[in-house]
Amino acid sequence: MLRMYDLIQKKQNGYALSEEELTFFVKGVTDGSIPDYQISALLMAIFFKGLTEEETTVFTECLADSGERADLSAIKGKKVDKHSTGGVGDKTSLIVAPMVAATNMGVYVAKMSGRGLGHTGGTIDKLESIPGVNTNQSREDFLRIVNEIGLCIGQSSCFAPADKKLYALRDVTATVNCLPLIASSVMSKKLAAGSDCIVLDVKCGSGAFVKTVKEATELADLMVKIGTRAGKKTVALITNMDVPLGRNVGNSLEVIEAIDVLDGQGDKDLTELCITLAANMLYIANAADYDECVRAVTKTLHDGSAKKKLADLVAALGGNSDYIYNPSLFKESKISAIIAADRSGYIYKMDTELIGVAAVVLGAGRMTKESPIDHRAGITFHHTVGDYVNEGEAIATIYTSNISKAQNGMELIFNAVKISDKKPEPKKLIYKTIGGKF
Repeated sequence: MLRMYDLIQKKQNGYALSEEELTFFVKGVTDGSIPDYQISALLMAIFFKGLTEEETTVFTECLADSGERADLSAIKGKKVDKHSTGGVGDKTSLIVAPMVAATNMGVYVAKMSGRGLGHTGGTIDKLESIPGVNTNQSREDFLRIVNEIGLCIGQSSCFAPADKKLYALRDVTATVNCLPLIASSVMSKKLAAGSDCIVLDVKCGSGAFVKTVKEATELADLMVKIGTRAGKKTVALITNMDVPLGRNVGNSLEVIEAIDVLDGQGDKDLTELCITLAANMLYIANAADYDECVRAVTKTLHDGSAKKKLADLVAALGGNSDYIYNPSLFKESKISAIIAADRSGYIYKMDTELIGVAAVVLGAGRMTKESPIDHRAGITFHHTVGDYVNEGEAIATIYTSNISKAQNGMELIFNAVKISDKKPEPKKLIYKTIGGKF
């Protein structure tokens, strides 16, 4: 007879848990038969002693099996998914999914996404900033939308429920930043979502959960191995999150910036990353060689077809697609304020996590899953790292609903942006890839 006491002690002593023991643990998490204090004790033991590659793979499959597994067989063609490990200003899903669908190369995007928590934003929150959008579609409607327009983005609440409980406990026991736990959390939901191919965007830097390229490489390599062993063609790109991605942070602001990219007029780095991600999604689905995939997705930004796909998605989800063609329809926040440079010089550094926290303080994010958000709140940056600014020049504009939030957010952003006489060395947008191309 298996006992949690024995599993905890075994892992504390550095021994690997068997498939039977991991299955027992996840089952007990799912049905509530294991109390939170014992779950937390094992999580802490894993945090310090780790999991082997074999343990992590088995654990991921157990988490994926704790709830529904999507059956996407009704969707024609190859199904490909994309996942980011979380960052600030990351609105890539709103761009790359329409780009892939617009190429008409037989690749379909059936994407399950989540809401934002903490300093990182969520795709569902961004979509729901468009009036009328309902991302809580039935299974039948979700599959129908994918078949009709080539993509759909919905909620993933039914997938890997054991992971949902584990994450809540990790969040309050300081065990979030553990590579095998991160990998199993991400990949359990991706495996349960049912796509044939998975592209992972592993963020690295001050605004990401993993701060160094070395750590991000270890995480990416582990997730690619888990996906591959599960029969999913999986690749990972390790990308820069030392600065916010693009110029806008906040839900409706990020939708507006996504539309700019789909118009072929967006931020250079954001556009480059979206082209690379979208091309890799086509490439791993064997749609064409990589260079042809790049040409195909780039074309969708200039002929209007990707923008139309986003409008089609919004309409299919019950939203007002006029907002995609006329972003000025988005209402402005009650309060806005400019943050100016206190001296002349180069923007040397941005504490991107602190910027993400500032966005939350302004109302654009939530610190608990139950917290309401202000879809209009956020930040627009007029300059980024490497730019020269004069004293008094606008660095950013903040948007919020009350003076107190504005004052607190402004202070955080002011502290996050460092100005120096020395121009910083440029950093790569994409550091490396595991199995993909760039």
